[in-house]
Amino acid sequence: MSLATRIRRNGLGVLAGLGVLSVSLGAGATSSQAQTLDAALAAAYANNPTLNSQRAGTRAVDEKVPQALSGYRPTLFGSVSAGREYQRMKASGKVVDGSLWPRAFVLTATQSLFDGFVTANSTRNAEMQVRGARETLRNTEQTVLLDAVTAYMNVIQAIALLDLQQQNRTALEQELRSTRDRFNVGEVTRTDVAQAEARVADAQFQVSQAVANLTAARAVYRQVIGVEPGRLASPRSVEPMIPKSVDRVVSAGLSNHPAVKASQFAVDAAQFQVKVAEGALMPNLNVQGQAMASYEPSLSASQSHSAAVTLNLTVPFYQGGVEYATIRQAKELWTQTRIEVDVNRDTVRAAAVQAWGALEASKVQIEAAQSAVAASTLALEGVREEWRVGQRTTTDVLNAQRELTSSRAALVTAQRDRVVAAYTLVAIIGRLDAISLGLKVRVYNPAVHYQQVRDSWAGVRTPDGK
Repeated sequence: MSLATRIRRNGLGVLAGLGVLSVSLGAGATSSQAQTLDAALAAAYANNPTLNSQRAGTRAVDEKVPQALSGYRPTLFGSVSAGREYQRMKASGKVVDGSLWPRAFVLTATQSLFDGFVTANSTRNAEMQVRGARETLRNTEQTVLLDAVTAYMNVIQAIALLDLQQQNRTALEQELRSTRDRFNVGEVTRTDVAQAEARVADAQFQVSQAVANLTAARAVYRQVIGVEPGRLASPRSVEPMIPKSVDRVVSAGLSNHPAVKASQFAVDAAQFQVKVAEGALMPNLNVQGQAMASYEPSLSASQSHSAAVTLNLTVPFYQGGVEYATIRQAKELWTQTRIEVDVNRDTVRAAAVQAWGALEASKVQIEAAQSAVAASTLALEGVREEWRVGQRTTTDVLNAQRELTSSRAALVTAQRDRVVAAYTLVAIIGRLDAISLGLKVRVYNPAVHYQQVRDSWAGVRTPDGK
């Protein structure tokens, strides 16, 4: 081949490639305009009501710390009383009576000096609950994002399967037309036509079923992500984030999974709750100051003023046994939380092994399905050629078409399963969050609200103005 000929052919190949590229980029919604999985996850992170509800719950738990810290602070009460009173007094043989309008104004301030370490342990208990609530929020975030990944991939799978079923129906309709043509010239029997008609009818049902599955998948997508699915792009791989062995996945999951960490904080909170209960057996010491002003307290005085400061010590000896029952109950709850740590660890371990197996199986299934698709395509072409020369029956052609469709469907399902399994493993190791995934969204920081309310002494408005 001459150099000029090769240049001409290569030039035509390049132009053909540019032509295909221009068609792809010029088709209405381009790949750059398609919604990516990261964009869908960002939308779910911002819009999902389950996640937003959990954030509100976490903020509510933050308020337990200032509630506990209030035990260190003084209390101030004011009271006012007024009424109508009749008095009759006899002194030194004289009787004095009359009506009065007694009025009293009392201001009382109390400061705890020692409460059996109840306030200190209640504060530590509340702080552990706050940290546990943050881990619960992380777990909810991971669950929502994994649900979003599943919903996203289910829509892609449903679209692909619908397209496959439509292609299968079109192919079977072509086979039916060819079979009828051959029947008209006496090459096949009525049975062959009936078989082709039956396959077309089944293909029509499969298309209808695929449409219903796509509608359901779109509804779940809207529920989880908060927007209607548009043109969806292929997801990026997160497999580089996954450790290289199942043992490392298990180890990372046991160390970092938010459910495990939340249960560990629950153990610490329960331990401090035992100490809070034991504080009921300790003495209490407080100082109290009181100022009072009375008007018309009696017939003999028009007004009086008083002020007092007292030191009060209360020592509990026996309170009916309720304090002992409360302590025993707190200890049993502490034991329960320690057992729940082991339960969560076992759950994470089992989920890690299961997801690892699913990921490995999907990889093998993809390879097998790709080989099956290639083989089924060649087989279908060969069977069709042999059918045209009378060496194959109509049933052979229909079966070959069914096998090709099944192989393609298996490939689509395996690709979907691989993505979902990979994201499941990322969640198990505790990294399925907006920061680790690099989502372009404003990240919610629960520590901000905590710092805003922790040392608050007064005020009924929340930091966001409610």
